[in-house]
Amino acid sequence: MINQDFNSILELLKAFPDEQTCIDHLEQLRWNGNVVSPFDPTSKVYNCKGNRYKCKNTGKYFNVKTNTIFDNTKMELQKWFLAIWLVTSHKKGISSLQLGRDLKITQKSAWFMLSRIRQCFGLNNDDQLDNEVEADETFVGGKNKNRHANKKFKETREDKTPVLGMVERNGKLKAKKVKNTTLEALSSEILKNVKESATIYTDEYTSYARLKRVYDHAVVKHSQHQYVNGRVHTNTIESFWALLKRGIFGIYHFTSKKHLQLYVDEFVFRYNSRTSTEAMRFNLLLQNTENRITYKELING
Repeated sequence: MINQDFNSILELLKAFPDEQTCIDHLEQLRWNGNVVSPFDPTSKVYNCKGNRYKCKNTGKYFNVKTNTIFDNTKMELQKWFLAIWLVTSHKKGISSLQLGRDLKITQKSAWFMLSRIRQCFGLNNDDQLDNEVEADETFVGGKNKNRHANKKFKETREDKTPVLGMVERNGKLKAKKVKNTTLEALSSEILKNVKESATIYTDEYTSYARLKRVYDHAVVKHSQHQYVNGRVHTNTIESFWALLKRGIFGIYHFTSKKHLQLYVDEFVFRYNSRTSTEAMRFNLLLQNTENRITYKELING
């Protein structure tokens, strides 16, 4: 049975005092008593010594860490568990510098651990949003005032990356990095992620104007200092933008365009699991760790 009782770091360490208890927990989450080969799910599996298994069809050996973020890691699983606990329980995330100090490892190792963990935040969620949905766009990037004089932009959004957010009231939130904020770019994402039966609330930005052809679409006029008109407002998604930006600027300070979606996914994960206990959130991420990336892939580009 999966232990759901650890709701503090002290309880986490008591639940997972050594490598074997961590392995046992991962096996329970990943296989639930029915070991499946990562090389051929249809294959029979032989139980070998030392927490190893053998895939009959391919002849390859594996363990519970194979093809996960823990694959080939030299870091003990207890430290990985601690890192996952910290990044999922801290509302604004945790920097690699702080994680390195907490785990007594180098900043480079902490950065790599956090980067691998972030690959797991983008949980598969094909369900479309419905009912009352707020949609809004924002721009994420370095602040122009902090740039050297020869690197400043006349328009502060030139070096920022647009992100579209959609949130179902009392439900889930989705946020996607987009190429631009044109009608085509925004409407295509909304059509993909929001059911036609939904009622959509946006501001008066022109790229949302044609949504009324598909949805019951209502607008709040920010340019006229109108922020709430009955049930029409975008306060929910704007509150998420505030949290996202405070986390990025306050904790991470900088995010590249290449990795921005991973940081956005991290904040979306915490928002969508806001009603879960910290232990449930921890286990939810552990169940989605089959998304390994190498150090070379991380730094490339």
